[in-house]
Amino acid sequence: MTDKGNAAESRSDPPAPSRWLTIIVVCAIVVFLGMVAGAGLWMTAAITVASVVAIGNWVATQWSAGVVAVRLDSPEEGRDLEVVIGSLVPVTVEVTNQGKLPVAWVLAEDLIPRGATQQARQADGMAIDPRTTPLPIEGARLAVMALLPGQSKRIEYSVRCLRRGYFQIGPTVLETGDPVGMFRRYRLGARPMFVTVLPKVQLLSTYEIGSRRPIGEIKIRASSMTDPTRLRGIRQWQIGDPLRSVHWAATARTGTLHSKVYEPSSVAGATIILDLHVDTNPDQHEPLRTDLTITAAASIAAALHDAGEPFGLATNGRDAADRIRTEGFRGDHRVRDASVKAASLKQLNERLRPVLVNVDRGPVHLKEMFRTLARLERTDGLTLAEFLVETESQLSSETTMLVMLQQATEADIAALVGLSRRGWAIAVVINTLDIDRYSRMAGPLLAERIHVSHLQTEDSIMDVCRAQMAR
Repeated sequence: MTDKGNAAESRSDPPAPSRWLTIIVVCAIVVFLGMVAGAGLWMTAAITVASVVAIGNWVATQWSAGVVAVRLDSPEEGRDLEVVIGSLVPVTVEVTNQGKLPVAWVLAEDLIPRGATQQARQADGMAIDPRTTPLPIEGARLAVMALLPGQSKRIEYSVRCLRRGYFQIGPTVLETGDPVGMFRRYRLGARPMFVTVLPKVQLLSTYEIGSRRPIGEIKIRASSMTDPTRLRGIRQWQIGDPLRSVHWAATARTGTLHSKVYEPSSVAGATIILDLHVDTNPDQHEPLRTDLTITAAASIAAALHDAGEPFGLATNGRDAADRIRTEGFRGDHRVRDASVKAASLKQLNERLRPVLVNVDRGPVHLKEMFRTLARLERTDGLTLAEFLVETESQLSSETTMLVMLQQATEADIAALVGLSRRGWAIAVVINTLDIDRYSRMAGPLLAERIHVSHLQTEDSIMDVCRAQMAR
């Protein structure tokens, strides 16, 4: 009985008044009070204006909720598009009205970060067109369109990739509003896509930098061990020569003991060390000098791969993909909520963590090397000296430590000299056009018999790994 009584009472309760009914009742009361007070016309005008404002707000909200944008021909979720320098990347964004109301106007803009469209500066005498930008746009990436229910329109343009790097294309921002223009609504349409522009690769004339690991492909001037596969000649036997070095054919022919003489050699592998700290890579030389370093590193890695030698990478720079993952993509102030949501997907990131690619061989390893080099950015984290101390235990001792830098402090030079004295095979490539600066940095290194090369322009990459003349 109690349950039935409660059910009957619940059925007999009047329904709660809707929000619109409440608004109508309030407006009627206001008009009535205005008529009683003798200001009915003014109150009617005020209610009319309020109605227009409310309808405009509702229309703007409906239009914004009904319009969506989709990026066509984009890579799979979680994957980046990889292209080479000079490639033309087509971009298509489809805007569709999924609502039931026709949309009088919607402004769709596919954003490009400012850094990708800034003009390059001419520095260090390197010949480059100052009007060149990393991603020049061909076509319109902004359009104003009217959409009927279910209608779709597209934004189509192309991006020319003229410089290596990790670039963001998008997101698409949709803007609409009421016909009167009192309200604006912004929302995030298509999410951004990311393009990895791989660095250029130059051919090397030769690679003559050997490591401390004996018996390999590179002939060196002096070593405690000789390579029995490289016969230099013969000489008369001397006390202390092992029996296995006796040249029996020459001994039988001359009647005197003769010994074989071998050439010392070493393995040609390298661990490429890139210094990308902002203090030693000044802004006035960017981005040309850093790109030259990346091009030289990619060329050396390709040469070692072709020779079947091991190669790796270590740098104090920052991976741009890691920056996107930890900081979120670069959004727009008009869609602040979406930007905050994207940035909230942060993972634990140690800002001073070095970027390491272990020493290995093969085409898959070379491809990973190119991807990492393409995404590298300067950072203000670890200096070169701090980086070498941090990563010494993680680097391969069987390959040459090939250090590439623009400038070096006293601490950096001391760290390199210390590694050389502890038995590491060190070679340094100084990336500068100024011969005086090169001489100042190369002097202390040459005094410790460290191989030093001068990288001036792209034309000098082919000879950057040539052996030095004996001094």
